[in-house]
Amino acid sequence: MKKYALVTGGSRGIGRSICLKLAQMNYFVLINYKSNIGEAQRTLEMIENNGGSGALMPFDVAKPDEINAALMQWQEQNADSYIEILVNNAGIRRDNLMFWLTDNEWEDVISTNLDGAFYITRNLVKFMLNKKFGRIINIVSISGINGMAGQTNYSAAKAGLIGLTKALALETAKKRVTVNAVAPGFIHTDMTGDLPVDELKKLVPAQRFGQPEEVAELVGFLASDKADYITGQVISVSGGL
Repeated sequence: MKKYALVTGGSRGIGRSICLKLAQMNYFVLINYKSNIGEAQRTLEMIENNGGSGALMPFDVAKPDEINAALMQWQEQNADSYIEILVNNAGIRRDNLMFWLTDNEWEDVISTNLDGAFYITRNLVKFMLNKKFGRIINIVSISGINGMAGQTNYSAAKAGLIGLTKALALETAKKRVTVNAVAPGFIHTDMTGDLPVDELKKLVPAQRFGQPEEVAELVGFLASDKADYITGQVISVSGGL
């Protein structure tokens, strides 16, 4: 029987690397994306070229109606299966100092980074509990742990997702559904492409930015049976930052 995993924001960067890792673990990977179908198809091609399998699942994580419609359609078409691995990875940045932060910059970041994870997880966790197995892995950020100037919106969203992780883990542990968070530091992706790398890497004890594959390896472990006794944790991949 096929085993299914859903990765939100799976078309590029950390999300793409996570999709590739889960495919290597013999999961049929549902690649969520919002609008960039070209990059999403590229992720699927990479999976298939490596002998894996998957499919595209487009919806905007900031829109509950789109989430519910996509997941309901999938469940109707796969009545005997369920999504046992959920990686809430989709995220955006709209950096600004708080006194310049617009309503839209606040709301867009909160709805994409936090609200979306809530709506998707609420939809899928009931199936995991019923089957008595599941893995929910939330991609947060060092910004949500330490805070970062110019990122009050992003830090708040990621800190909220950390709180969700810890609380939900307590609700689901008895049913072998683990809930953990992975907190990347500075990782080479499109999202960090506008950052001053040479300056920021001086702040990192490891003296470099990380690679998406390094985050994906941890996600793969947390998704595996070997991590059955790990839940409610926030693990940083940050070079010691």
